[in-house]
Amino acid sequence: MKKKKETPQINYLDMIPSHNIENWQTAEDGVVTLMVENSGLFNSIAQKVFKKPKYTQVHLDTMGSFLWPRMDGQKSVADLALEVKAEFGKEAEPLYPRIAKYFQILESYHFVKLAPKSNP
Repeated sequence: MKKKKETPQINYLDMIPSHNIENWQTAEDGVVTLMVENSGLFNSIAQKVFKKPKYTQVHLDTMGSFLWPRMDGQKSVADLALEVKAEFGKEAEPLYPRIAKYFQILESYHFVKLAPKSNP
């Protein structure tokens, strides 16, 4: 039987997130909205034929709206998790698996770039 290739496990807590989307805004109630451009051939046809918008608005939840402005390209996910714990307390539990999954999803949609933490 053939051995399966093991995919390397990524420790998201050691990664440093930075914004991959430059166009975002914060509403008065604190909710962050990302403006994602609909580009590509299919989207341009849909914009002309079906009158689809050029930008899609993605509204982040409370925790996401708290995290988004704090992603400065210098703090690691673990540092951001400590800030979330200080702000939300027990409401954020289970904190580390939840925040790792959150950044995994953001990365899969290309909303953030994750860089490994450089060791001094």
